[in-house]
Amino acid sequence: MDNQEFLKVVGNSFKKFLETGSRSNEKLKILHGAIAQDLKERLGDSYSIQSLGIGNGKEMKIDGRYIDKAVDITILKQKKPIAGIGVKFVMQNYSQNSNNYFENMLGETANIRCANIPYFQIFIIPDKLPYYKKDGTIQKWEEFTVHNSAKYLTLSKDDIQTSIHTPTKTLLFVVHLPEIQEEVHDKHEYTSYYEQRNDFLVSESRADYGDFSSAVVHNDYEDFADKVVHYIHFL
Repeated sequence: MDNQEFLKVVGNSFKKFLETGSRSNEKLKILHGAIAQDLKERLGDSYSIQSLGIGNGKEMKIDGRYIDKAVDITILKQKKPIAGIGVKFVMQNYSQNSNNYFENMLGETANIRCANIPYFQIFIIPDKLPYYKKDGTIQKWEEFTVHNSAKYLTLSKDDIQTSIHTPTKTLLFVVHLPEIQEEVHDKHEYTSYYEQRNDFLVSESRADYGDFSSAVVHNDYEDFADKVVHYIHFL
């Protein structure tokens, strides 16, 4: 799966989210399943993958240092979990949870890595997304800015050998959804607008989020996947 194919999968996952809502895991089956299948093909027959959308279609629990954790994508060798990947795709109401997303990522990473299992993270977010009130009306439009990416820039400079809370490698992928050419006022209008578009193409955001160091890969799925596979092959 190259970057353009990855963006197509992200778009299909987003459209499924619009169809089924935030409580359904159908969007995750598309996204997690495609990533899992791609990694399976890259890793070869000596490895197996456990994830939504592939195999038996279930997540696997990994024994963490403190608590067991159901992991989005688990990589196994001889039926033993040897690595995990967490995947997060934020599609709405980012600002109220932005710090929680980051803190949870660090916590779950430390729990798995302290059990001597490499743990990778993928974080996907549109560069512009709606912020809804409780009644579903759009309160404002949020943008993922340099201010938001600052913590990932800091993360990118961490030494993963000494910083156990830092993912073995992180993919930060900021996408750009097709521009909305008319006023939309609530979740229903937002969903309807995109569902009616036949030319729905997700692209890579062209905004400048800074110069990331080695612990974070920015907007390059192929490079991230290559690094994951290389790391696992040398375990």
